[in-house]
Amino acid sequence: MFRRLLLICPAALATFARGQTQITLNGVLFSEVKTKHAITSELSEFVTDLLQSSTIPGISLGVVHTSSGERPDIELKSWGRMTEDDDKLSPDALFEIGSCSKAFLASAVGILIDDFAQGRDVTPLPAGVTTFDWQTKLKDLLPDEWALEDEWASEKANIRDALSHVTGMPRHDYSYAPGDTPAGLVKNLRNLRPAYELRQKWSYNNQMFTTGAYLISKYAGKSYIEFATERLLAPMNMSHTTFWSSEAREAGLLTQAWTKFGRLIPFWFDDADVVKLMAGAGGIISSAEEMTKWLTVLLNGGVEPNSNTTIIPPSAFEEITTAHSIVTGKPATPEMSIVGYGLGWERSSYQGHDVITHSGALPGFSTSVAFLPHDGLGIVVLANADAKDAANEAIVLRIVEDVLGLKRVDRSVSADPSGKAVLKEHLEAPHEGSRGDHTVALEPLPIDLDSFSGTYTNPGYGTLIFCMTESTSQHCLTVLSSFAPFIYQTPSPSPTKPELYTAWPRIWSTHMRLTHTTGAEFGLQFTAQFPEGYGRNGTAFQTSEPGDREGRAVFVLEQEGDTAKVLGFGMEIDGEAVEARKRAGARDVREWADAWFEKV
Repeated sequence: MFRRLLLICPAALATFARGQTQITLNGVLFSEVKTKHAITSELSEFVTDLLQSSTIPGISLGVVHTSSGERPDIELKSWGRMTEDDDKLSPDALFEIGSCSKAFLASAVGILIDDFAQGRDVTPLPAGVTTFDWQTKLKDLLPDEWALEDEWASEKANIRDALSHVTGMPRHDYSYAPGDTPAGLVKNLRNLRPAYELRQKWSYNNQMFTTGAYLISKYAGKSYIEFATERLLAPMNMSHTTFWSSEAREAGLLTQAWTKFGRLIPFWFDDADVVKLMAGAGGIISSAEEMTKWLTVLLNGGVEPNSNTTIIPPSAFEEITTAHSIVTGKPATPEMSIVGYGLGWERSSYQGHDVITHSGALPGFSTSVAFLPHDGLGIVVLANADAKDAANEAIVLRIVEDVLGLKRVDRSVSADPSGKAVLKEHLEAPHEGSRGDHTVALEPLPIDLDSFSGTYTNPGYGTLIFCMTESTSQHCLTVLSSFAPFIYQTPSPSPTKPELYTAWPRIWSTHMRLTHTTGAEFGLQFTAQFPEGYGRNGTAFQTSEPGDREGRAVFVLEQEGDTAKVLGFGMEIDGEAVEARKRAGARDVREWADAWFEKV
């Protein structure tokens, strides 16, 4: 997570003794060193300011200090509210932790591998497979389900490749939907385009962690949720941590969730099928209080210190926390190192201190978990609004600086016009990749808008129907009624641009909207719509997946005499993946798009 921060204080070198107070050296502010607590009145003021500047309803914080031979010291505090009735947030409030769940999945796979190695699991392996370890190929373990479009990756990818994000597959997060099963998701991977060769480049992919969860269900004799609960959560006494929002509600501890711009939204993973599908990639619900139990085990090398019970076998702990791929090969600033990725963990260095971390983001929640194994320090930050990762990072790094006596770096975090928490220097800088330059004349639609409407299909993504405001079919009338409150609410300077609309009921969206940009190209936006509002606010609103995923739809036309026929369109969501396919020799949008939809 630290790779995105821009630090603005100059570097300085100094050596301090234990117990010093805050001093200034050559104009650089240094914090007190290791003896101070993390949660102080000064930190509380810092967090309170972040709540205001970044429009965050509530933040829950847990800090763990460990040292050899001593009981862990736990600090807990919460700020803000957990409901629209202004009920006060508490450290035992339960949050969806998003991708911070990935480390639990990787740990569970490591436990299963150790079970096979020690003879505790004797589930028969497929014919010809003699070992179950990190190097075992997925096509051998899942012969009926696993296949990728890239034949080499399909044959050679192993468990480690999948969980370290080097299969060559980019995000295809809008390909899976409520009602999909883990087995179906794995089988659908063959219909999704890769962007890179196997092990060529780190490329984040949630489906690989669903694959890991499915792998456990095949060889543990129980579902991943059952396995993780029995082998991870229960031994750590994380009694309120769960995958099921219904259990969290029954306990009376589940916080409500808000968008980055302050609208209350429902809990995102509420449906049982969705919970099962997303359990490995991002399904755990926990609190700052209970996540400190997880941090205590991590800081103790996988061993629960009170009972001296091994939770994560040593070989598995080493495997998941060791970087196997490079996320960023250049330090963002002199204070930072390059960033590597293990299995569900990033690993980097901050001001010379080894940091293992992961963040989580999904509608309504922003989370961060970090631990410094050589310093005996663990931190969890949970926010009940999405797109607030910059605020979480600022809190984590402030604590690291203060507890370890490091140089303080000024981080001014504010909400941008969309509500996303960003560093001040990012707020002031032009938005990277912005298409707001209207000095270049745009080409009009080459044919009438009606020719672009209709049905399109892709084997990996499914079928959609584009509608215009003039469409009269029953399906389109239903789609247009959903869009009615928003149809003229467009960020474009010109609200009269041609637009197409479709239902797109996926995990992260309900609809898709295309706005004409130039020629046969349209800007593409995935949204989740709430035409009747939510909670006490009954006004319509829509929101996007954290990260404001927008893309481009590029249509291809074929001339037939005096008229042009629409053949289909390329959906471009991941710009890096698109460029990688171009470099690899893709000839047109039909080959370089993330997905090519043929018109039916």
